[in-house]
Amino acid sequence: MFSFLRSGKNKTFKPIKAHKKEKRKKLSDYAKATLGSGNMRSAVVLPKGEDLNEWLAVNTVDFFNEISLLYGTITDYCTPDNCPVMNAGSNFEYLWADGVKIRKPIKCNAPEYVDHLMTWVEGQLNDESIFPLQLGTPFPKNFTSIVKTIFKRLFRVYAHIYHSHFKKIIGLGAEAHLNTCFKHFIYFVHEFKLISSQEQEPLKELIDALMGKKDKESKNSGKSK
Repeated sequence: MFSFLRSGKNKTFKPIKAHKKEKRKKLSDYAKATLGSGNMRSAVVLPKGEDLNEWLAVNTVDFFNEISLLYGTITDYCTPDNCPVMNAGSNFEYLWADGVKIRKPIKCNAPEYVDHLMTWVEGQLNDESIFPLQLGTPFPKNFTSIVKTIFKRLFRVYAHIYHSHFKKIIGLGAEAHLNTCFKHFIYFVHEFKLISSQEQEPLKELIDALMGKKDKESKNSGKSK
């Protein structure tokens, strides 16, 4: 299943970030072990007695690493010529602005946009005033808001991969891994209400299928008859 990740052609788009705080490393190991049990819902819920911000911090880093690795598998195909616009199908186009270096939204080709995005996320993760490492240092009051922005932007990388590169992912034999990673991501997003339904619209049908919503709807409609 993971043979494509070991291929010499594939690379991590951004360097994998390690957990520098022992507490977060343990939480990350716990999350991976729970995920390995196959129960996606139990893998995302806040462990009993743990701090919500620490749990959000750990998973933000882990999801960044996952997406960086996944996007790294298709960087040879996601080029300015192949992807002159950062989009998710014909109905959704993304403009880049970080509010600091680039205040006014600009149009980018997809690889340029993803580079801006992942560099920005990496900067947030490296900022100890946002993701504190010292014991006793509090998270900022707007931490959840920052995490929501990170997840919203990471979602756009998934949306672009699915809409523009899924055939190539299939060719690499990576579709099962992509679907598992995205399912984990979207379960976490829904558990903590991190992305608005409007932002999820480009992958709504896939999300409904992965979360079993269509099955539930069909069962409910059958009962109503």
